[in-house]
Amino acid sequence: MNINLTISKDAKLNGKRAAELIANLINEAIKERGKARIVVSTGSSQFEMFEALIKLDVDWSKVEMFHLDEYVNLPESHIASFRKYLKERFVSKVNLKAAYFVSGEGNIEENISYLTKELRKDIIDVGIIGIGENGHIAFNDPPADFETDEAYKVVTLDQKCRAQQVGEGWFKSIEDVPTQAISMTPKEIMKAKHIVTVAPHSVKADAIYKTITTPISPMVPATLLKTHPDWHLFIDDASASKLFSMV
Repeated sequence: MNINLTISKDAKLNGKRAAELIANLINEAIKERGKARIVVSTGSSQFEMFEALIKLDVDWSKVEMFHLDEYVNLPESHIASFRKYLKERFVSKVNLKAAYFVSGEGNIEENISYLTKELRKDIIDVGIIGIGENGHIAFNDPPADFETDEAYKVVTLDQKCRAQQVGEGWFKSIEDVPTQAISMTPKEIMKAKHIVTVAPHSVKADAIYKTITTPISPMVPATLLKTHPDWHLFIDDASASKLFSMV
């Protein structure tokens, strides 16, 4: 199992430690290649990481950003839009070289084609990849498609995933949560040179336990991360609670 595990006492320290590693990896890429390309996650589990990351010493003018997913037919003005999330919490706070957004509005096939073209122009240095309550990575809910060679695809969200969005306060009810989203695929995620996962809070405890203890399986999509040559998992005491019971 390929895993570099860091457990912190709380989400704030967890986010700080993850952000420090992310900044170091970005700076290494800039030093080696003159630029860096990153993929970022969203959701409430990433709040502390972004808060810490924007304060660190990084030449953002040499960094290109992509992100993992977006709901189909959800306007950017909606509180749950990941484009809105990223612009408010990250993109507006730093001077990025470029930011490429997943859009679920308009011609989705054209949006995916353009994004794929830009994404595959060069390597991704750092993938910041969260883990959902159902074990998903991006919006690849179980059973995840580990075989597709597409970079992004339209996926149907399962009930647990949609319930998570309500639980985090993005939607008032599960009926309000879109049933489909555009998601980066598992194979594409795994192409990143380094992967950093930030997954605090007790609601993630079961997913973290299953990710670490389950053999590689599309029924627990995050288990695929264990096959990556440089995967760093940052969790807090709350999300690690089921692991402690193993000791």
